Amino acid sequence: MTEEEARRQEAVVEAVLFTMGRSVETRELAAALECEDAEAEAAAERLARRYGESGACGMQIIRLEKRWQMCTKKEYYDALIRVAKAPKKQTLSNVVLETLSIIAYKQPVTKTEISKIRGVSSDFAVNKLVEYGLVYEAGRLDAPGRPALFATTEEFLRRFGVDSRKDLPTVTPDQEAEIAQEVEKEVKYRFGLETSETEAQESAEDAAGTGKAEADTAGTGKAETEAAAAGKAEADTDSTGKAETGQEPSPEEG
Repeated sequence: MTEEEARRQEAVVEAVLFTMGRSVETRELAAALECEDAEAEAAAERLARRYGESGACGMQIIRLEKRWQMCTKKEYYDALIRVAKAPKKQTLSNVVLETLSIIAYKQPVTKTEISKIRGVSSDFAVNKLVEYGLVYEAGRLDAPGRPALFATTEEFLRRFGVDSRKDLPTVTPDQEAEIAQEVEKEVKYRFGLETSETEAQESAEDAAGTGKAEADTAGTGKAETEAAAAGKAEADTDSTGKAETGQEPSPEEG
């Protein structure tokens, strides 16, 4: 392929992405270029690289798994909202973020599995994520009741700046242990187990303190008993001395 042909392919991809105004599948680009998917993907990658290398360009081409989209660069957001209506920001609470992370790494996953991992019901959090367009119902589990399976959407990839689910950060064993510990603490807190353990610990400390106080009291009593015995012994000694002093002289002494 000549350089001119490569440039023409990039121009076609650029025109399609601009016109559609949404993410476009690789197969759709291939249809526009009248070529194989692999060739269309290569053209899109070249175009994305060219946009990325151009520091003066306010647009970029992003990849969303097997889709491509033209959008503005995030550093120009402040300039855009001066003339465009600022979008309503969706605040994700810690509970919703925790639920989203479980779905992202375990997808497709049911509400029951999510609740089992978190230790509490996750219906509200899952419903919020569906409402925000970050999660969707990906199918049904082949099990009694056929529970719904949930997975992350293309909007999730766009929001969090990842090209594919495979690009999600890996979790190390230490992080898994830390997460498990945090979940265990939250479960204990929610079910009042943490309070019970604290009260048990305080009771043990009180018992230990009481035992120490009793031991100190016993030690004091023992010391007082020994002092009393010593005083009695001294009194007996004085009485003996007086008795010896008061004896009559023997005939020999007289």
